[in-house]
Amino acid sequence: MAASTSGPCKGSAIPARWDHVIWIWMENHSYGQVIGSSAAPYENSLARACGLATNYHGVTHPSLPNYMAATGGTTAGITTDCSPSSSCESRGPSIFGEIASSGRQWRSYEESMPSNCDLRSAGEYAVKHNPAPYYTAIRSQCRSWDEPFGTTSSGRFLSDLAAGHLPAFSFVTPNLCHDTHDCSVATGDAWLKAVVSRIVASTTYRAGRTSVMIVWDEGFGSTNQVPAIIVAPSIRPGTRSATRFNHYSLLRTTEEMFVLARIGFARSAASMRTSFRL
Repeated sequence: MAASTSGPCKGSAIPARWDHVIWIWMENHSYGQVIGSSAAPYENSLARACGLATNYHGVTHPSLPNYMAATGGTTAGITTDCSPSSSCESRGPSIFGEIASSGRQWRSYEESMPSNCDLRSAGEYAVKHNPAPYYTAIRSQCRSWDEPFGTTSSGRFLSDLAAGHLPAFSFVTPNLCHDTHDCSVATGDAWLKAVVSRIVASTTYRAGRTSVMIVWDEGFGSTNQVPAIIVAPSIRPGTRSATRFNHYSLLRTTEEMFVLARIGFARSAASMRTSFRL
């Protein structure tokens, strides 16, 4: 079957290099609560138009250790949703540090965060969903590169996108309502439609070297299965993979796309590159 040319995923040639990888993190819903749900029309349409990992899992509970696993290759011994402090931090490597050491830039775009690299939760901003402040080695970069997202109509993320100034690696966290931690699946679906539709319509994305990975931090029960929707021009529409992936797979795949060394458990995790033509 010929690849579609009308949607965001066209089955086009895999680029020789990737310029941008964008992670968008959603919260606390299992696979079946989103995939196939009438409350998530946009997410399901995007999964049909692009790629869906049907056997993707969080690595633990609660939220924060999953964010640490995805960005640092280990949970850093963290078992709670603690705030950054001497007893709740990592002195180890991270994808943020790897990107910076390779001569590229990263940004965390945190919706409802009061100020750059804010170490304390406030209102609908939860620091536990913002892993960059927990890595001591990048604290100075965090003060400059961990920024408020803005809104779905204005702010730093959309201005960087429109100007073609996105960094190599973007870590995007909606606030506690829009990530569906505190609000409905339908609310998160509408937020993703507003943001992702802008991304895939952008000149940056249409250049063919940008991928968007939408994942949920954790689900429910011992299986901890969550949705993972993978978007890139090179993906054939309707791609599905039943390979068992997890947050370490997300890290490994991104490291491979940027030709970085693998850290922690990403070294042995299954890569998503072949399954989704990344």
